[in-house]
Amino acid sequence: MLRIGHGYDVHRLVENRKLILGGVEIPHDKGLLGHSDADVLVHAVMDAMLGALALGDIGHLFPDTDETFKGADSMKLLCEVCRITAEKGYTVGNIDATVIAQSPKLAPYINSMRENIAEICNCNPEQVSVKATTEEKLGFTGEKLGISAHAVVLMQKKF
Repeated sequence: MLRIGHGYDVHRLVENRKLILGGVEIPHDKGLLGHSDADVLVHAVMDAMLGALALGDIGHLFPDTDETFKGADSMKLLCEVCRITAEKGYTVGNIDATVIAQSPKLAPYINSMRENIAEICNCNPEQVSVKATTEEKLGFTGEKLGISAHAVVLMQKKF
């Protein structure tokens, strides 16, 4: 049995925060604002995984009203999502994600992001696609006010 899920996340860029995407700390003058580390890429992936199995979203699972998750490492939250989906009998077939950011340039970090996500999801990096694009200086991402990410995940029932 195959299930497909889509995830989307967005966070505002602010000063005095680290920029973490796909579990990689990226040198930049601003970082993403959020209750956790605000890793939009991992958040989109988690929402896609949960959505594929009709399990809600990360806001339901890890509410920003819960101090337990303040400053949380999103890779650890991804571990929990993987545990839950495995408990339901599913594994990742593949992940296709896109990060939308005017800057910084993300190409040098893409392979590390893929490897990090694959490791946590217990799959091969070849099953994880991470792409980056700009919006040609249009909208909030183009104006460097924030970064967003989309992810589509195929979940497979384990036999």
